[in-house]
Amino acid sequence: MRDHYYSRDPQSAHKTHEFHTEIGGREFTFTTDSGVFSKLGVDYGTRVLLESLPLPLSGDVLDVGCGYGPIGIAVAVASPKARVTMIDVNRRAIELCRLNAEKNGVSGVSVLESDGLSQLTGRAFDWVLTNPPIRAGKRTVYRLLREVSAHLREGGEFWLVIQKKQGAPSAVKKLRTLFADVSIASRHKGYNVIRCIR
Repeated sequence: MRDHYYSRDPQSAHKTHEFHTEIGGREFTFTTDSGVFSKLGVDYGTRVLLESLPLPLSGDVLDVGCGYGPIGIAVAVASPKARVTMIDVNRRAIELCRLNAEKNGVSGVSVLESDGLSQLTGRAFDWVLTNPPIRAGKRTVYRLLREVSAHLREGGEFWLVIQKKQGAPSAVKKLRTLFADVSIASRHKGYNVIRCIR
């Protein structure tokens, strides 16, 4: 079976890559590997999401499908008062995320292996952020949306980015069945950043 970035335990041969990049006026260094999403650089959708967020954030922040960590790490650096948790089903991504948090001087973040939000029973968050695994299919993505709605505090905000051609309009319809307030926070080159308030 072919590896995907949403595989629990990628079998592809390791091929690490390190790159330097700027996010929000700050310099970051990330180590990536085969079998993880966007290994050659921070993808455009992630950048559009990060540029749209009202940073700094505060309270409990969850990065769903964190990959090697660009969203959670960038938010943690910009938001010293936030308590950031990062989750992913991909064990290789989790190892890289922990390495990159240390490499970028981010302490106090929690990085957990979790299929969706299954390992977060009883926990609630003020902010949930994701560039969802669209290639995993609508069933998987919509399960994540439902799980997020169950873990968001009253008044909390869920921010996600989806390309219009990859289902943003239908995702908005689904989100409106789960959240009190759903709006498009920004649009750029086909990417929609969606803001949901519980």
